[in-house]
Amino acid sequence: MTALPPLVEPGRELGRDELARYARHLVLPGIGPEGQRRLANARVLVVGAGGLGSPALLYLAAAGVGTLGIVDDDAVEVSNLQRQVIHGVSDLGLPKTASARDALVEVNPHVHVVEHRERLTTANALDVLSGYDLVLDGTDAFATRYLVSDAAEVLGIPCVWGAIYRFTGQVATFWGTPPDGASGVTYRDVFPDPPPPGASPDCAAGGVLGAMCGTLGSVMATEAIKLVTGAGETLLGRLAMYDALALTWRQLAVRRDPAREPVRALLTGAGGVDPYAAFCGLPPSDGANGADGAAVPVRELAALRADGAEPAVLDVRDPWEVELAALPGARVVPSGAFAGDDAVAAVAGVAAWAAGRPVYVLCRSGVRSARVALRLRDAGLAARSVEGGMLAWERELDRAVDQAT
Repeated sequence: MTALPPLVEPGRELGRDELARYARHLVLPGIGPEGQRRLANARVLVVGAGGLGSPALLYLAAAGVGTLGIVDDDAVEVSNLQRQVIHGVSDLGLPKTASARDALVEVNPHVHVVEHRERLTTANALDVLSGYDLVLDGTDAFATRYLVSDAAEVLGIPCVWGAIYRFTGQVATFWGTPPDGASGVTYRDVFPDPPPPGASPDCAAGGVLGAMCGTLGSVMATEAIKLVTGAGETLLGRLAMYDALALTWRQLAVRRDPAREPVRALLTGAGGVDPYAAFCGLPPSDGANGADGAAVPVRELAALRADGAEPAVLDVRDPWEVELAALPGARVVPSGAFAGDDAVAAVAGVAAWAAGRPVYVLCRSGVRSARVALRLRDAGLAARSVEGGMLAWERELDRAVDQAT
């Protein structure tokens, strides 16, 4: 267990309204007026205003963190509301950063909210993280997790990481170069190699218990507050694992891999390929592998259908998603069928159905379809992912999509 000195120096004296607002903090050992001034002087970046980012942001704002940055390039949709409690019905369609900003200002007008309405890439990650005291990573993409961890290590700041899947979750605090000679450990020390593509489904494919996000997100916020103020002992050197069904916590000791070289620069790529996506075995989104692997714009697929062709469209969404918005004529095989023991049979079934035709793979946003298309291409089929999925179809095409009633 690791006790660390306060990460942030105390800021200005608190005003009368702040003294009243933070009264329950001011009497806490380890926080007190000085710790509250540290919180007011802190700059915390949260990557992802989703299931984990929502409760973390709300509690950090309520705690009086002076500056909160939010990184997200997505918009609020109805399926988010089951777990992303910072958003509401009136926010549907808004950028998540804007929706989160409005909620945080309502919680605490003393907090300065900075929107980073963009996706983190090797081109912008260091610029976005620079100037923040620490970062919270609540994303569900492995490529982004490695990118955030590497950027934090390059900049020398701590990273509070959380992950959720179905009824389980994990939280850890990573820091490549902690002070006072403490042993540093990063995401790469614990997870040196990413899982094979499709082996670990995202929330859309695997599901997640919404209330559990509050548990894990709150722990992440607590870790951030402890780092800022120096209160208690952080999770640096430990991985906390939560099982919601059994209501149990387990902890594993983690340490730096002595064979791993410190990260001094972000990964680089060539030819427009995202180096972190490539590291995680994901297909390029810009067709850098040639026409057979390039994602298909929705307008191109729509044009094929309008011309009377019968393209083999494989819909890899779950049945409930198809009920909400179906694409007539598409064959539905959930993406989970292409991972694990059933994968060989699923691929063989698609091959028999396609009968030599190119396969256009469709999902909600293009993430699952890219994985399945890569799996099909590895098996020798001509398969391409539909760029942007059904979200792009509904957004870009001025035509009706069957709506379930």
